[in-house]
Amino acid sequence: MQLTVGPNPFFWDAASWRDFYARLADESPVDRVVLGELVCSKRLPFYQSEIPAAVERLRAAGKEVALTSLALVTLKRERNLTAEIAATGLEVEVNDLTALAHLPQGAAFSVGPLVNVYNEGTLGWLAARGATRICLPPEVQPEPLAVLAQSSPVPVEVWGWGRLPLAISARCYHARLHDRAKDSCQFVCDQDPDGRAVDTLDGQRFLAINGVQTLSAACASAAHALPRLRTAGVASLRLSPQSEGFTEVCQLFADLIGGRISPEEFDTRARPLAPGGRFCDGFLTGAAGVAWSAP
Repeated sequence: MQLTVGPNPFFWDAASWRDFYARLADESPVDRVVLGELVCSKRLPFYQSEIPAAVERLRAAGKEVALTSLALVTLKRERNLTAEIAATGLEVEVNDLTALAHLPQGAAFSVGPLVNVYNEGTLGWLAARGATRICLPPEVQPEPLAVLAQSSPVPVEVWGWGRLPLAISARCYHARLHDRAKDSCQFVCDQDPDGRAVDTLDGQRFLAINGVQTLSAACASAAHALPRLRTAGVASLRLSPQSEGFTEVCQLFADLIGGRISPEEFDTRARPLAPGGRFCDGFLTGAAGVAWSAP
Protein backbone atom coordinates (compact mmCIF):
# COMPACT_ATOMS: atom_id res chain seq x y z
CA MET A 1 0.00 0.00 0.00
CA GLN A 2 1.31 3.42 -0.99
CA LEU A 3 1.27 6.75 0.84
CA THR A 4 0.08 9.93 -0.86
CA VAL A 5 0.45 13.43 0.59
CA GLY A 6 -2.51 15.53 -0.40
CA PRO A 7 -2.32 19.26 -1.18
CA ASN A 8 -1.73 21.58 1.76
CA PRO A 9 -5.13 23.11 2.54
CA PHE A 10 -3.76 25.82 4.87
CA PHE A 11 -2.08 29.20 4.33
CA TRP A 12 1.61 29.19 5.25
CA ASP A 13 4.30 31.72 4.42
CA ALA A 14 6.62 30.88 1.53
CA ALA A 15 9.54 29.85 3.74
CA SER A 16 7.41 27.40 5.73
CA TRP A 17 5.89 26.04 2.52
CA ARG A 18 9.33 25.54 0.95
CA ASP A 19 10.77 23.85 4.04
CA PHE A 20 7.78 21.53 4.35
CA TYR A 21 8.22 20.11 0.84
CA ALA A 22 11.99 19.96 1.18
CA ARG A 23 11.56 17.74 4.23
CA LEU A 24 9.00 15.62 2.39
CA ALA A 25 11.52 15.08 -0.39
CA ASP A 26 14.50 14.38 1.84
CA GLU A 27 13.06 12.70 4.94
CA SER A 28 9.66 11.10 4.30
CA PRO A 29 8.85 7.59 3.00
CA VAL A 30 5.83 8.70 0.94
CA ASP A 31 5.33 7.66 -2.68
CA ARG A 32 3.31 10.53 -4.13
CA VAL A 33 2.83 14.24 -3.41
CA VAL A 34 0.09 16.58 -4.62
CA LEU A 35 1.07 20.28 -4.68
CA GLY A 36 -0.70 23.55 -5.29
CA GLU A 37 -3.62 25.58 -4.02
CA LEU A 38 -6.81 23.72 -3.17
CA VAL A 39 -8.80 26.16 -1.03
CA CYS A 40 -8.29 29.85 -1.92
CA SER A 41 -6.69 31.22 -5.09
CA LYS A 42 -5.70 34.43 -3.28
CA ARG A 43 -3.07 32.50 -1.33
CA LEU A 44 -1.25 31.15 -4.37
CA PRO A 45 0.90 34.22 -5.27
CA PHE A 46 2.62 34.04 -1.87
CA TYR A 47 4.34 30.73 -2.71
CA GLN A 48 3.72 30.12 -6.41
CA SER A 49 7.36 30.79 -7.33
CA GLU A 50 8.42 27.97 -4.97
CA ILE A 51 6.44 25.27 -6.79
CA PRO A 52 8.85 24.47 -9.69
CA ALA A 53 11.79 23.90 -7.32
CA ALA A 54 9.62 21.77 -5.02
CA VAL A 55 8.48 19.65 -7.98
CA GLU A 56 12.07 19.14 -9.13
CA ARG A 57 13.28 18.22 -5.63
CA LEU A 58 10.44 15.78 -5.01
CA ARG A 59 10.96 14.09 -8.37
CA ALA A 60 14.68 13.83 -7.75
CA ALA A 61 13.82 12.03 -4.50
CA GLY A 62 11.75 9.49 -6.43
CA LYS A 63 8.30 10.84 -5.56
CA GLU A 64 5.43 11.01 -8.04
CA VAL A 65 4.12 14.58 -8.28
CA ALA A 66 0.76 16.08 -9.26
CA LEU A 67 -0.78 19.57 -9.15
CA THR A 68 -4.22 20.10 -7.63
CA SER A 69 -7.04 22.10 -9.12
CA LEU A 70 -9.05 24.49 -6.95
CA ALA A 71 -11.94 22.99 -5.01
CA LEU A 72 -14.32 25.79 -6.04
CA VAL A 73 -13.81 27.85 -9.21
CA THR A 74 -15.91 31.03 -9.15
CA LEU A 75 -13.91 33.69 -11.05
CA LYS A 76 -12.53 34.09 -14.57
CA ARG A 77 -9.08 34.44 -13.02
CA GLU A 78 -9.55 31.05 -11.37
CA ARG A 79 -10.67 29.47 -14.65
CA ASN A 80 -7.53 30.81 -16.29
CA LEU A 81 -5.47 29.42 -13.42
CA THR A 82 -7.00 25.98 -13.94
CA ALA A 83 -6.12 26.14 -17.62
CA GLU A 84 -2.54 27.08 -16.75
CA ILE A 85 -2.23 24.07 -14.43
CA ALA A 86 -3.48 21.79 -17.18
CA ALA A 87 -0.87 23.24 -19.55
CA THR A 88 2.12 22.49 -17.27
CA GLY A 89 2.47 18.92 -18.47
CA LEU A 90 2.30 17.61 -14.89
CA GLU A 91 -0.45 15.29 -13.73
CA VAL A 92 -3.50 17.26 -12.61
CA GLU A 93 -5.54 16.16 -9.60
CA VAL A 94 -9.10 17.23 -10.27
CA ASN A 95 -10.94 18.47 -7.16
CA ASP A 96 -13.66 20.28 -9.12
CA LEU A 97 -15.06 18.72 -12.29
CA THR A 98 -14.87 22.06 -14.11
CA ALA A 99 -11.15 21.29 -14.46
CA LEU A 100 -12.02 18.56 -16.98
CA ALA A 101 -12.97 21.26 -19.49
CA HIS A 102 -9.27 22.18 -19.68
CA LEU A 103 -8.00 18.60 -20.14
CA PRO A 104 -8.09 17.06 -23.61
CA GLN A 105 -10.23 13.96 -24.03
CA GLY A 106 -8.11 10.95 -23.04
CA ALA A 107 -5.51 12.99 -21.14
CA ALA A 108 -4.50 11.31 -17.90
CA PHE A 109 -5.46 12.89 -14.59
CA SER A 110 -6.22 11.86 -11.02
CA VAL A 111 -9.31 12.59 -8.92
CA GLY A 112 -9.18 14.08 -5.44
CA PRO A 113 -11.47 13.45 -2.46
CA LEU A 114 -13.62 16.55 -3.04
CA VAL A 115 -15.22 15.01 -6.13
CA ASN A 116 -18.33 12.98 -5.25
CA VAL A 117 -17.48 9.43 -6.33
CA TYR A 118 -20.11 7.31 -4.59
CA ASN A 119 -20.94 4.57 -7.11
CA GLU A 120 -19.46 2.36 -9.82
CA GLY A 121 -21.05 4.38 -12.61
CA THR A 122 -19.28 7.59 -11.61
CA LEU A 123 -16.01 5.77 -11.01
CA GLY A 124 -16.21 4.01 -14.37
CA TRP A 125 -17.06 7.25 -16.22
CA LEU A 126 -14.07 9.04 -14.69
CA ALA A 127 -11.75 6.15 -15.56
CA ALA A 128 -13.03 6.15 -19.15
CA ARG A 129 -12.48 9.94 -19.29
CA GLY A 130 -8.81 9.43 -18.38
CA ALA A 131 -8.60 9.13 -14.57
CA THR A 132 -5.64 6.98 -13.56
CA ARG A 133 -6.22 7.19 -9.77
CA ILE A 134 -9.23 8.12 -7.66
CA CYS A 135 -9.25 9.21 -4.02
CA LEU A 136 -12.68 8.47 -2.60
CA PRO A 137 -14.50 11.09 -0.52
CA PRO A 138 -13.79 10.43 3.17
CA GLU A 139 -17.49 9.98 4.00
CA VAL A 140 -17.88 6.83 1.86
CA GLN A 141 -19.08 4.02 4.14
CA PRO A 142 -17.33 0.62 4.47
CA GLU A 143 -19.59 -1.46 2.21
CA PRO A 144 -19.64 0.86 -0.83
CA LEU A 145 -15.94 1.60 -0.27
CA ALA A 146 -15.15 -2.11 -0.65
CA VAL A 147 -17.34 -2.39 -3.75
CA LEU A 148 -15.70 0.62 -5.38
CA ALA A 149 -12.15 -0.48 -4.55
CA GLN A 150 -12.70 -4.03 -5.78
CA SER A 151 -14.49 -3.04 -8.99
CA SER A 152 -12.31 -0.09 -9.95
CA PRO A 153 -10.17 -0.34 -13.11
CA VAL A 154 -7.75 2.22 -11.58
CA PRO A 155 -6.05 2.45 -8.15
CA VAL A 156 -8.31 3.69 -5.37
CA GLU A 157 -7.08 5.87 -2.51
CA VAL A 158 -8.68 6.47 0.89
CA TRP A 159 -8.30 9.28 3.42
CA GLY A 160 -5.74 8.11 5.99
CA TRP A 161 -4.82 11.10 8.17
CA GLY A 162 -5.78 14.68 8.90
CA ARG A 163 -8.76 16.93 9.50
CA LEU A 164 -11.57 15.77 7.22
CA PRO A 165 -12.58 18.14 4.39
CA LEU A 166 -16.32 18.59 4.93
CA ALA A 167 -17.38 21.58 2.80
CA ILE A 168 -16.27 24.54 0.68
CA SER A 169 -18.16 27.83 0.70
CA ALA A 170 -18.06 31.02 -1.34
CA ARG A 171 -17.95 32.89 2.00
CA CYS A 172 -14.70 33.16 3.98
CA TYR A 173 -15.26 32.23 7.61
CA HIS A 174 -11.92 33.61 8.73
CA ALA A 175 -12.65 37.02 7.19
CA ARG A 176 -16.12 37.14 8.73
CA LEU A 177 -14.76 36.15 12.14
CA HIS A 178 -12.47 39.18 12.04
CA ASP A 179 -15.19 41.51 10.67
CA ARG A 180 -13.55 41.81 7.27
CA ALA A 181 -14.91 41.47 3.77
CA LYS A 182 -13.68 38.51 1.78
CA ASP A 183 -11.93 40.76 -0.75
CA SER A 184 -10.04 42.57 2.03
CA CYS A 185 -9.42 39.65 4.36
CA GLN A 186 -5.76 40.62 4.90
CA PHE A 187 -5.06 36.87 4.93
CA VAL A 188 -6.02 36.38 8.57
CA CYS A 189 -6.17 32.63 7.97
CA ASP A 190 -2.37 32.62 8.35
CA GLN A 191 -2.96 32.94 12.11
CA ASP A 192 -4.26 29.35 12.19
CA PRO A 193 -1.77 27.15 10.30
CA ASP A 194 -3.80 23.99 11.00
CA GLY A 195 -7.28 25.50 10.97
CA ARG A 196 -9.22 27.27 13.73
CA ALA A 197 -11.35 25.25 16.15
CA VAL A 198 -15.09 25.99 16.25
CA ASP A 199 -16.94 24.98 19.42
CA THR A 200 -20.65 24.94 20.14
CA LEU A 201 -22.14 27.44 22.58
CA ASP A 202 -21.91 24.84 25.35
CA GLY A 203 -18.21 24.21 24.66
CA GLN A 204 -18.42 21.01 22.63
CA ARG A 205 -15.65 20.61 20.06
CA PHE A 206 -17.52 20.70 16.78
CA LEU A 207 -15.69 21.72 13.60
CA ALA A 208 -12.69 23.69 12.34
CA ILE A 209 -12.52 26.45 9.74
CA ASN A 210 -9.86 27.23 7.17
CA GLY A 211 -10.77 30.28 5.14
CA VAL A 212 -13.68 29.16 2.95
CA GLN A 213 -13.29 25.53 4.04
CA THR A 214 -15.05 23.59 6.80
CA LEU A 215 -13.04 20.77 8.40
CA SER A 216 -13.58 18.22 11.15
CA ALA A 217 -12.50 19.13 14.67
CA ALA A 218 -10.86 15.72 15.16
CA CYS A 219 -8.05 14.20 13.14
CA ALA A 220 -9.16 11.24 11.03
CA SER A 221 -6.88 8.21 11.28
CA ALA A 222 -7.22 5.00 9.27
CA ALA A 223 -4.71 3.14 11.47
CA HIS A 224 -7.21 0.62 12.84
CA ALA A 225 -8.98 0.16 9.49
CA LEU A 226 -5.80 -0.80 7.65
CA PRO A 227 -6.43 -4.60 7.47
CA ARG A 228 -9.95 -4.08 6.09
CA LEU A 229 -8.75 -1.50 3.58
CA ARG A 230 -6.05 -3.88 2.38
CA THR A 231 -8.59 -6.69 1.97
CA ALA A 232 -10.84 -4.35 0.01
CA GLY A 233 -8.01 -3.61 -2.42
CA VAL A 234 -7.31 0.01 -1.46
CA ALA A 235 -4.04 0.99 -3.15
CA SER A 236 -3.03 4.07 -1.15
CA LEU A 237 -3.67 6.11 1.98
CA ARG A 238 -3.89 9.89 1.75
CA LEU A 239 -2.16 11.94 4.44
CA SER A 240 -3.14 15.59 4.75
CA PRO A 241 -0.39 18.13 5.57
CA GLN A 242 -0.05 19.84 8.94
CA SER A 243 2.36 22.50 10.16
CA GLU A 244 4.30 20.38 12.68
CA GLY A 245 5.29 16.74 13.03
CA PHE A 246 4.20 15.68 9.58
CA THR A 247 7.29 13.74 8.52
CA GLU A 248 6.98 11.82 11.80
CA VAL A 249 3.37 10.97 10.91
CA CYS A 250 4.48 9.76 7.47
CA GLN A 251 7.11 7.51 9.04
CA LEU A 252 4.62 6.11 11.54
CA PHE A 253 2.27 5.17 8.71
CA ALA A 254 5.12 3.55 6.80
CA ASP A 255 6.00 1.55 9.91
CA LEU A 256 2.37 0.57 10.43
CA ILE A 257 1.95 -0.57 6.83
CA GLY A 258 5.23 -2.47 7.04
CA GLY A 259 4.11 -4.28 10.20
CA ARG A 260 6.85 -2.78 12.36
CA ILE A 261 4.42 -1.21 14.83
CA SER A 262 0.88 -2.04 15.96
CA PRO A 263 -2.16 0.25 15.60
CA GLU A 264 -2.04 0.76 19.36
CA GLU A 265 1.58 1.90 19.26
CA PHE A 266 0.72 4.11 16.31
CA ASP A 267 -2.04 5.74 18.39
CA THR A 268 0.24 6.40 21.32
CA ARG A 269 2.95 8.00 19.22
CA ALA A 270 0.70 9.86 16.77
CA ARG A 271 -1.88 11.34 19.15
CA PRO A 272 0.38 14.20 20.31
CA LEU A 273 0.82 15.11 16.64
CA ALA A 274 -2.88 15.01 15.74
CA PRO A 275 -4.57 18.34 14.87
CA GLY A 276 -7.37 18.81 17.39
CA GLY A 277 -5.74 16.38 19.82
CA ARG A 278 -8.10 13.47 19.19
CA PHE A 279 -8.86 10.83 16.55
CA CYS A 280 -11.92 9.81 14.56
CA ASP A 281 -12.58 6.99 12.08
CA GLY A 282 -16.36 6.70 12.12
CA PHE A 283 -16.78 6.91 8.36
CA LEU A 284 -14.50 3.87 7.95
CA THR A 285 -16.43 1.82 10.50
CA GLY A 286 -19.97 2.77 9.52
CA ALA A 287 -20.59 4.86 12.64
CA ALA A 288 -20.97 8.65 12.81
CA GLY A 289 -17.92 10.29 11.28
CA VAL A 290 -16.80 11.76 14.61
CA ALA A 291 -16.70 8.31 16.30
CA TRP A 292 -13.45 6.53 17.20
CA SER A 293 -13.17 2.75 17.14
CA ALA A 294 -10.31 2.29 19.61
CA PRO A 295 -9.85 3.19 23.30
